[in-house]
Amino acid sequence: MPSESRVSAPGGPVPGPHAALRAGVAWEVLRRAVARRAEAAGRPVLDVLDTGGGSGSFAVPLAGLGHRVTVVDPSPDALFALGRRAAEEGVSWDSAEGGRVRGVQGDTQDLLSVAGRDAFDVVLCHGVLEYVEEPAAALASVVGALRGSGGTVSLLVAGVGGAVLSRALAGRFSEARRALADPAGRWGEADPVPHRFTVEGLTSLVSEAGLVPGEAHGIRVFADLVPGSLVDTEPAALAALTRLEAEAARQPAFRAIAGQLHMLAELPGEL
Repeated sequence: MPSESRVSAPGGPVPGPHAALRAGVAWEVLRRAVARRAEAAGRPVLDVLDTGGGSGSFAVPLAGLGHRVTVVDPSPDALFALGRRAAEEGVSWDSAEGGRVRGVQGDTQDLLSVAGRDAFDVVLCHGVLEYVEEPAAALASVVGALRGSGGTVSLLVAGVGGAVLSRALAGRFSEARRALADPAGRWGEADPVPHRFTVEGLTSLVSEAGLVPGEAHGIRVFADLVPGSLVDTEPAALAALTRLEAEAARQPAFRAIAGQLHMLAELPGEL
């Protein structure tokens, strides 16, 4: 996820202006889920793992709320940007140990060896499952990182409907039809995304991993379709579009055409 500036809002720091369109709904859902997890655990400070967390779009705001966040990412450049973002936002940083945010180089294949097994209250897996060869195996590693006493997983994945709609609006109707019919939601051999998901497919994947799936939300329902110049030049447009995204996120008709799907999942018997 690209680096963004951030703004403050009631309830804690959030990703900045353009991220408010693309991830604002996911952030609000996640923030509330983390608060519930802390209450259930009886601890104000949680251990959070952000796999594929990049430059810290979610990790740094969570650390700003007082939690200990470990970011695992294969890119040294992303981890460098994470450290810089943490410093800019006044969040304690330590690449080894002891900081509110720490960065570790790795991916889902070695997740448990670099981050630890049964070590985290919350695991973020955003923008990961669509790119790995075996999403089920990657999700199994994510589940293995959760504490057996209870845990929450936040999943953010590419949506099939958004890809179909974007190809159709670009006039690439054959590619839109292919994405609609393809089990992986791909529009062609040149498609850079190996997997896309429907709500039903994501729910099935989560259940097979031994988690209890929660409600799915549509992310980027309208944001990718609205010209950036409109949002940049109209002072009230960003706030209005963000509200529209939030109100449409739960509605099945709009969720089905979202660019991304966000889902929380819990270990059985939790929350």
